[in-house]
Amino acid sequence: MRTISTVAFIGLGVMGYPMAGHLARQGLTTRVYNRTAQKAEHWVAEHGGSAHATPAEAAEGADLVLVCVGNDNDVREVICGEHGVLQSMQDGTYLVDHTTASADLALELDATCQEQGIAFFDAPVSGGQQGAENGGLTIMCGGNPVHFEQVRPILDHYARAVTLMGEASSGQLTKMVNQICIAGLVQGLAEGLHFAEQAGLDQRQVVEVISKGAAGSWQMENRHATMIDDHYEHGFAVNWMRKDLDICLTQARRLDATLPVTALVDQFYADVQAMGGGRWDTSSLLKRLRKPE
Repeated sequence: MRTISTVAFIGLGVMGYPMAGHLARQGLTTRVYNRTAQKAEHWVAEHGGSAHATPAEAAEGADLVLVCVGNDNDVREVICGEHGVLQSMQDGTYLVDHTTASADLALELDATCQEQGIAFFDAPVSGGQQGAENGGLTIMCGGNPVHFEQVRPILDHYARAVTLMGEASSGQLTKMVNQICIAGLVQGLAEGLHFAEQAGLDQRQVVEVISKGAAGSWQMENRHATMIDDHYEHGFAVNWMRKDLDICLTQARRLDATLPVTALVDQFYADVQAMGGGRWDTSSLLKRLRKPE
């Protein structure tokens, strides 16, 4: 397998844009592709490197290709499509998919990559846009442990934790656990803040007190203030959370795992979408509970 000095980053959304920037700042030759070409050109103007017209062109000559797009179909298109990265990637290179996608897709891509002598990792991330910008993401990976040792130092450039969870698809399965836990936490926080408001309590003072105890969480620390202010034009969108929860619930049915709270919160997010909040942050579950003024 190759030593990694040239990388390609496919997908420059709110996560991929800063992630690719960390790689460029570490001196790696960075080639980028984005569906909206203007965004890729803007990234190059800011970070250097080079922008390319197709994923295949971006991947040409790269030792490592990283993908961060929207869903299973997007991943298949940029990896396996007519102009996908596998059209130009060479034997002995690495492919890392940071998209939150299905376990089935991870297994499919791993098999395809093995046929071409490419080491594949499903490596979804947690930490949101803030984590991507600050280089503080948590990355959960599935793939070959020997090849993982070559890839991990690159991922470390934008992560505070990079962990191999097992063979291919293990990263995606772990991300499902992550999203299941977040769904329940955010709903609990929303209900708690709603109760505090209805009871006439100072919501900020309540959070200051209870966050020091067993109720404390990342969501409470980072989202309570914007929730109280009824501000949701930031962070991880409800539309994307519903996509993720659909993946979780589909996999749960296959595993005969019972997820009643997750299924319920998924429907609450459907209510938020119906309110016009598909692009709101996932903490907007509180807005669903508040009475219209």
